[in-house]
Order: sequence, then C-alpha cells, then structure tokens
Amino acid sequence: MAVKKNLKEIIRDEYKRCSQDPVHFMRKYCIIQHPTKGKMYFNLYPFQEDTLQDLKEHRYNIILKSRQLGISTLSAGYALWCMIFKSDYNVLVIATKQDVAKNLVTKVRVMHDNLPSWLKGKTMEDNKLSLRFKNGSQIKAISSKGDAGRSEALSLLVIDEAAFVDRIDEIWTAAQQTLATGGGAIMLSTPNGTGNLFHKTWTQAEAGGQFNPIKLHWTVHPERDEAWRTLQTELLGEKAAAQECDCDFISSGHTVVDGPIIQWYEQTYIEDPKEKRGFDGNYWIWDYPNYSNSYVVVADVARGDGGDYSAFHVLDIKTMHQVAEYKGKIGTTEYGNMLVAVATEWNNALLVIENANIGWAVLQVAIDKGYENLYYSYKQDAYVDEDVHLRKGYDLKNKSQKVPGFSTTSKTRPLIISKLETYFREKSPIVKSRRLVDELYVFIWNGSRAEAQRGYNDDLVMAVGMALGVRDTALRLHQQGVDLSRKALGHFGKTEGVYTNSSERPKEWQWKSGDQENDDLTWLL
Repeated sequence: MAVKKNLKEIIRDEYKRCSQDPVHFMRKYCIIQHPTKGKMYFNLYPFQEDTLQDLKEHRYNIILKSRQLGISTLSAGYALWCMIFKSDYNVLVIATKQDVAKNLVTKVRVMHDNLPSWLKGKTMEDNKLSLRFKNGSQIKAISSKGDAGRSEALSLLVIDEAAFVDRIDEIWTAAQQTLATGGGAIMLSTPNGTGNLFHKTWTQAEAGGQFNPIKLHWTVHPERDEAWRTLQTELLGEKAAAQECDCDFISSGHTVVDGPIIQWYEQTYIEDPKEKRGFDGNYWIWDYPNYSNSYVVVADVARGDGGDYSAFHVLDIKTMHQVAEYKGKIGTTEYGNMLVAVATEWNNALLVIENANIGWAVLQVAIDKGYENLYYSYKQDAYVDEDVHLRKGYDLKNKSQKVPGFSTTSKTRPLIISKLETYFREKSPIVKSRRLVDELYVFIWNGSRAEAQRGYNDDLVMAVGMALGVRDTALRLHQQGVDLSRKALGHFGKTEGVYTNSSERPKEWQWKSGDQENDDLTWLL
C-alpha cells in the first residue's frame, strides 16, 4: 500500500524536480505574455526543449535563429531557473538598446511574479532594469557600450540580437575576464551579414570552437509552413525575409555589393597568388606584365593612425583583370618608392594615388622621382566623368588646373561606391584576392554612408573602387591616343612632304629679299 504524501513532502519533491529539470519548471510553472493570447503557460515546443537542454549542458552557446521563435523568452526562463536554484548567480543582459535589454528582464519578472509562493525567490531589489533575490542572485539589463560588463563578476552573459549590437567585439573582449571564473554566455541573433563577431563566432563554433552552435531555421516551428514563409516575403521583402527567417548570413546584412555576388566571386575566382613579394610578403602577384597591355596602379594611403593599411591594386585596364595587390603597414617614403617601382614594372602604368591627408607625402615621392604617368585630378572636383576629363584636356602637359593624385571628396566618393557596386553587380572585374573579398563582406551601408563595419578595414575596397572609377577615363584616353596616332599616320601617308622630284620648287621654300627676285632656299635642306 502506497504511503500518501502530505503537502509539505509533495512541495519538497516538486521543488527538487524543478531544480533538476528546467523543462519541467517552465512547462508547469512559468507564465509568459503572448503578444496575441495574453498570459499563458510556457508550453515549450520540442525545439525549445532541445535548446533548453543545450543551454544547461554547455557553458557557451550561440543561437542562430529565425524570427519569433520565443528564444529570448526561453533565455529569460533559463536565467530565472538559474537565479532561483543557484546562489549568487549574476546574469547580465546586453542588447542593441537599453529598452531591448530591459524587455528580457521584464520577461523574467513576469515569470517570477506568477510562480507559486514556494518557488519564488525573496526579492531584495526590483526595478525596470534589474531584479535581485535574497540568495544573492540577480539579473541586470544594460545597453551596448565598449566597457559593458567589464566590472561585473558574471555567471551568465546574454547578448540579445548579438549580430546587431554596436561594439560587440569590445564588449566580448571586456567580458572575457569576468567569465574566466566559470561563467557562461548565450549569444542569440538573426544573421546580419558576414564578418562581424556573431558570424565569426558561429563559423568557429561549427568548426569545433568553444561555443555550442544551435541553428533554428523557421521550419523548426511546428505551426509554420511554406504559406507562412511566402507571407513573410510579401510583408518584409525578399532580402529582409531571408535575414529574418532563413538563418542565411550571405543573404542578410547590408553589404554594398550583394552577399550572393561576393560569394560567387569567392567560389569562382579566388586563388592563392603565384608569388608573394616585398619586405613583408604582402605584395601578392597573380600574373606577370604583358608588354602589349596597359595597366593601372591605384593606391589608398593609410591615415597613419595605426588602425588601417596602405593598399594598392594593379589592374589590366582593358580586361579589368586583377593581376597584383598589396596591403600592409609601410612608411610613406617607402610606399612612394614601392609604387613607382611597381608602376614602372607594369609597363609604366597609370599611377593613381589618393591625395587626402598623408597621401601627399607618398605623391611627393612619385613627383620627386619624375614619374611621368601620374594621375592628376581637377581642382574643381565636379569633373569626375571621363567625358569631362577628355574635354578639359586631361592628358595635356599643362596641369595648372589640376592637382596630383585622386581627390576623394564628398562628390567623388559616392561615384566611387557607385562604380564599385555596378561593376561587381555585372560581374565584370576579375578579382582573385581573398583579402579583398573578406573586406567586401564587411563593407556595408551605415545609413547613407558606405563604410567598413566597426573594427574592420576597407582599404582594398576603396582602392579597387578608385581603380574602377579611373579605369573608364584611362581606357578612353588610351583609345583617344590610338585614334590620334592613326589619324596622324593616315595624314602622313597622303602628304608628299618636302622632298619632290618635280622640277618646280615648293613656294614655301622661296623667300623674297628686298628688291631681289625670290631666293631659292632649298639649299637649307
């Protein structure tokens, strides 16, 4: 005959079971606020149960997810479970904005407020941004900033929408020491392009890194089907729907060159260079000069703050074939000498050097060395179209209306970006550099400005953008030179010249001197 348990024993057993099984704890006792159904018990789907077990078993978890799968709510429930059943458990929530982080704390508060009294922790502090229990456990919400979490001794760091958090690299670096004593982390987000910390961490996790990867495609939700997915495209647009639903890094984000096109380049052309030259081995060469071809060398010069690189590309003007590239940290004098040597090697290539800031020091080296095929910009920087350059006499010796180098200004920069996007969309350039492709993945639209994501460089991207912009002018000038040469040669073939077998002398070789008859000057010949 079974012994009937009293209420105290039943509560003790149930408390013990909840402390061991977060799935049971949430299913039976946690109430959530559903956006359309109001308050309801958190009836976990199978994929949510599996995720919860992963959170329990692994110290570091990264969750690549579709939208509206309840993973933020699940993370809140896991945090509450840890806070109740562990002493001095410190949870920090970081999100894109303080209000977003505060929402997760609110989810914890709602669940806690609706627990039976025997499960509740005794509250010592309760406000919009934090909740603290008598057992020393607490949860706090803060916005993203570089030193977020630096002074906290953390048991669990939750970074919500991690792919969109500003300065996440700095935040993660700052938090490392606070997690060193055994704390864990949950990074969760929909994708936001490639190259950012969330993408890199996910890639490393898939390769066996310290994070446990959890991928939650929209199809894991039992109530979603193709009709739902089609509706998302209608509501959000194709690109946004891919980002929000498909867990696809390549299709998401706001790269200037579309992600699938960058991926196509990566799969089609990227290859190791035939040779690596230079004192640092960073001058990469995929081809060698063909002396019947014309080339352009386009250089971006480091600002000198130590955070960026000097970079140049060598492109075949006609075919837009990348034949060489450099990216490294080098002094201005050495860089100027290197550019002149490289341009000379590549058939006295058109040498284009950005003239902003420290670029003048590099340009001066090329000028002092007397390099003749140096690119000049018009002082009136509106003249950026190749037709205007030709009409204004770009290739004339008189450069009084020009300045040496390429002027990157508020007027020319958008045109560089436009050339870059257009040429790559049409898949016209042939680029082989892994370094350039990596920069393209993190070269994004930040509002209306195209630039590298925070913490990354765009030196090679800007150099190739200048190269593609200048290339049109260089190609037209080359053709103009060919046409002029043909015209001159054609005229020469039709002219009798000063030598003639005629008995009559050309009148231009006669000179009237005073009252004398015209003197014959052919003796001068």
